Amino acid sequence: MKKIFEKWNSINLVIRILCGIVLGAVLGLIANLCGVAERMSFIGILGDLFVGALKAMAPILVFILIISSIATAKNKLDKKFGTVIALYLGTTLTASILAVCASFIFKVKVDLNVDKATQSAPAGLGEVLENLLNNLVKNPISSIIEGNYLGILFWAILFGIALRAASDRTKTVIGDLSNAVSACIRWVISLAPFGILGLVFTTVSENGLEIFKDYGALLALIVGCMLVVSLVINPIIASFMIGKNAYPLVFRCLRESGLTAFFTRSSAANIPVNMRLCEKLGLDKNMYSVSIPLGATINMDGAAITIAVMSLTAAFSCGETVPFFQALLLSFLATLAACGASGVAGGSLLLIPMACSLLDLPVDVAMQMVGIGFIIGVVQDSVETALNSSGDVLFAAVAEMRQMKKEGRSIDHILYGKTKNADVVE
Repeated sequence: MKKIFEKWNSINLVIRILCGIVLGAVLGLIANLCGVAERMSFIGILGDLFVGALKAMAPILVFILIISSIATAKNKLDKKFGTVIALYLGTTLTASILAVCASFIFKVKVDLNVDKATQSAPAGLGEVLENLLNNLVKNPISSIIEGNYLGILFWAILFGIALRAASDRTKTVIGDLSNAVSACIRWVISLAPFGILGLVFTTVSENGLEIFKDYGALLALIVGCMLVVSLVINPIIASFMIGKNAYPLVFRCLRESGLTAFFTRSSAANIPVNMRLCEKLGLDKNMYSVSIPLGATINMDGAAITIAVMSLTAAFSCGETVPFFQALLLSFLATLAACGASGVAGGSLLLIPMACSLLDLPVDVAMQMVGIGFIIGVVQDSVETALNSSGDVLFAAVAEMRQMKKEGRSIDHILYGKTKNADVVE
């Protein structure tokens, strides 16, 4: 059994995941076409177990790692952290502006005669900000149980600062606990191919290819904007920041983080995957243990695109004339709202009514757009999560490489995944 496990782990994880994707898609398509999806639903349990395990471990991982990193860190967080925050927020705003421009160029209209969504949504930006602040100071135990990462970050940082004065023996115990949690995460991630197989099977068996027939233009516009951000804008920003071609790193982040995030459809569940990738890239643990969970909260390029496109589509579908300046204001609102998307049930979709209020659209129209969002969400939410999650790692690495270049150190081992020069400082 041990030899089988070692042989399994010797195969590249991406190859194993791709095999799981293909097998899951084939089984799902067979189940959908033959009408036996319900009988084969047990395959989908693999996906539920995988996502459940990641979601269960992620809050504990973040809480322990941040405490350990801050308590044992020899130096405080430097300018790299400020660079990461600026990149996270700056790219989210850029993505939102792109979505606004694309919506004006390709004015998509949809039939709003759909069942109205019944979920409750924030009434305005003030409510979103109030929710964010309340989540920040929520009980640390309940924050871990509920997966409230703002609360986890806040309390973990406080505990970490307080434990800096602890004895070396205490810090050693904390470090050992951190290593144990990281080992558990590695075991879960090694089973990702089976989980991805289950997730793909569920999606294909339940929806088939029909998801592309209705609302295709709207879905194409949203996904198109996300692809432009992921493959054009983010690489340009990253290349400018480090003074080198960043595409090798971009593609690695998409392959090892975005691919998993696409199928888990949860930035929170992908935090352990991103942590593992940062470790493989050789990034500073004190840095990424804070920046990665923070990115899962505020690096929301995909959410900003969804909010902006869906809101403007609602306006155009109602025959409203939206001044471009007002639409630009919408991009700033979408950026701020997107930072609260991860803390709202239903993600970015339930923030659409808030954005629509800026365009003076009726609430019932906005909620109909939410209903459409849930229909196309099978694809939209997957691509959105892949963009957000891969960007978390990309810009954490970019901030570190920028600092390394200023210090005269080589960045090739991060950029290319291997040591290019002999002067790399380990």
